[in-house]
Amino acid sequence: MKRYQKKHGGFTLLEVLVALGILGMALGAITQSIGSTINNVSYLRDKTFAHWVGMNRIAELRSNGKWPSVGSSDGSEMMGNHEWFWKESVSPLNEQFKSLRRVEIEVRSKRNDKKALVSLMTVIGEP
Repeated sequence: MKRYQKKHGGFTLLEVLVALGILGMALGAITQSIGSTINNVSYLRDKTFAHWVGMNRIAELRSNGKWPSVGSSDGSEMMGNHEWFWKESVSPLNEQFKSLRRVEIEVRSKRNDKKALVSLMTVIGEP
């Protein structure tokens, strides 16, 4: 008499553990990817706001009709529910172009940040 083994239609414990291990690694990679994306979005948002603050400062200098005096100044501006700090440096362009001034603007998210988030440079002519 032949003995027939009954086949069960399920997974073995080893197969379930391997599947759970693979699933765990995949979920870990997805979580890390989402965290990295969130950090990148925050950085790009801050960089965009800082650029807008710098461009606003340049627009103010160009539109006020005054010749910017040589030297440095600083200030702050609210944008996106955050206070941004800018530092402006005005210098003569060179001896050949005395009617032009070089303006450099650095924007930081905190007053004491060593590195500027955005640096802009423009040339403004005498009105």
